[in-house]
Amino acid sequence: MRLKLPRSRRAILLSVAGGAVAVAVAAFLFIYFVLFPTSSPKPFSLTNPTTAAAAAAPASSATSTRLSGSWAVAAGSLAGYRVREKLAFLPAESDAVGRTSAISGTATLTQAGRAVTVTAASFQVNVRDLKSNEAMRDQHIQTIGIQSATYPTATFKLSRPLALPATALSGDVVHTAVTGVFDIHGTSRTETVPLQMRLTSAEIQAVGSLSFPWSAFGMTAPSVGGFVSVTNTATMEFDLRLTRA
Repeated sequence: MRLKLPRSRRAILLSVAGGAVAVAVAAFLFIYFVLFPTSSPKPFSLTNPTTAAAAAAPASSATSTRLSGSWAVAAGSLAGYRVREKLAFLPAESDAVGRTSAISGTATLTQAGRAVTVTAASFQVNVRDLKSNEAMRDQHIQTIGIQSATYPTATFKLSRPLALPATALSGDVVHTAVTGVFDIHGTSRTETVPLQMRLTSAEIQAVGSLSFPWSAFGMTAPSVGGFVSVTNTATMEFDLRLTRA
């Protein structure tokens, strides 16, 4: 024989259950919208030359050998990651983005008339210094995903000279691609990355990004207790500013 609960008791239990669900939903929404806010930095783009002091003089105003020589990473350079984040069963409404200015390296250019070529380039990024809008995320990537505590440095080395069009000397935006060896998470791969560049007599700016499956560099997409996870594709992005070394 099945006993029926008094109506008043059932109402109380239903009310308690409904309240528990409401609290759980509220906690979930708090975590989703507060601890993991939906806003994130936009992808890198070239600086507007009208607001950049370094862009005041296009490269063509210099002598025929003005761009030849060594150029070093300067202040304002940034590099980092961009991944699509998921919270429980809901897709995140924005990307998780971490960036650092802890970048070093140089590039060597040669110029003969209006022909400019990047003959060598090597850059290093301290990925342990990556910072996002969430300290908890920054702590987790030390041991999962990027595992920056174990693999603190990511590097790039140019493997093929990069010839730039003559329009680069006029300060125009150059759309090109660079090929080199990336070493991320202790794994080396040769990749070709689309670039946007602008050259002046005072500064070279190069912006680009590379998307890849985590497994390409021996990594596993991060997951925190099944509650927070990211999709299987990661993006490495950079905004390099170079001045004469």
